[in-house]
Amino acid sequence: MKVVELDYPFTGLWAARNSPANRVPSHGTRLFGSSYAIDFVPVDGDGRSAPITLESLLRSEPPQRFAGFGRAVLAPTHGVVVAISDGEPDHHARRGLPSIGYALTQRSRASHGWPHLAGNHVFIDSDGTYIALCHLQRNSISVQVGMEVRRGDHVARCGNSGNSTEPHLHVQAVDSLNIADANAVPITFRGGIPRNGEIITGSAR
Repeated sequence: MKVVELDYPFTGLWAARNSPANRVPSHGTRLFGSSYAIDFVPVDGDGRSAPITLESLLRSEPPQRFAGFGRAVLAPTHGVVVAISDGEPDHHARRGLPSIGYALTQRSRASHGWPHLAGNHVFIDSDGTYIALCHLQRNSISVQVGMEVRRGDHVARCGNSGNSTEPHLHVQAVDSLNIADANAVPITFRGGIPRNGEIITGSAR
């Protein structure tokens, strides 16, 4: 089976979540070609996405409280931009009790289709494999459809749009832009696929 090798699409410190290094399907479902998807959560020097307080466990929080909101997202591969979506709002983050209520509405969100889950996103065509970068910050996408990008080029900024409990970057590869029927394509990264909870230092090439 074809495996696509990517660069980490960021600089700085990020933590791996829902990694295919731990299980496949990584997100607990094969819907929308997500079997090998991985989530990267930007963190600070202490490995935290944001300080945890009693308030954060009881109430939703503005995404601006999180270390990585607005952090640069880079092209992980050479290719051509073939689709973008940039108009979804960045909603409040949900940890603790708010995350439980949010999880209960997961099926309803999925019923609206993949674009509703992905939020703001970019698709890059890399030799017939389509790399998706999702949950981007609203109005942050700096590329256009038809533009050629190279590894390390600035693409957008990390946001909290779509199906997201806190600012993070969802990365997946598929064999078709018809995402409802697309097959997942395995991905790896230079340096290997990090396991859940592992902290990665990204560096542009």
